[in-house]
Amino acid sequence: MSKHMTYVKAKELLDGARAKALRLATAESCTGGLVAAALTEIPGSSDVFDRGFVTYSNAAKCDMLGVADALLKAHGAVSAEVARAMALGAIEHSLVDVAVAVTGVAGPGGGTPEKPVGLVHFACARRDGGVDHVVRRYGPLSRAEIRAASVTQALDMMIDAVDAAQRRP
Repeated sequence: MSKHMTYVKAKELLDGARAKALRLATAESCTGGLVAAALTEIPGSSDVFDRGFVTYSNAAKCDMLGVADALLKAHGAVSAEVARAMALGAIEHSLVDVAVAVTGVAGPGGGTPEKPVGLVHFACARRDGGVDHVVRRYGPLSRAEIRAASVTQALDMMIDAVDAAQRRP
């Protein structure tokens, strides 16, 4: 996806959150803050974007988001369970209404037969209830392509979550 389309999606998300007086956060591993960067590139994003957690290591996931070490040991960082825990942790460790989490294998190394390069788990949590999970298998794309596609997926999930969320009183 082009940089222009990412900007358009990010602006749509910010405008939707602003209309409902909702606050946003990100919890990112393999994207390293790129989702937060896409949002904060837009002037006025501070109205709705609260914070971004870049939790690249397992220790950071535990320390910053409260992800249980046992969960990481049982399922690995690249899993639906950890993505959900990251999104919920971002909600619990902030005053936001919607939080997205991204964890995956961006490559070019680090893949295994069970968790190949291009496998990315996403979760989006709403304070008013619900955690959505999506898994993508991007295949043998470059690291940059996997990360760019992941930003698009995360923004799409947040747009859907904002659409489904109740307006903050």
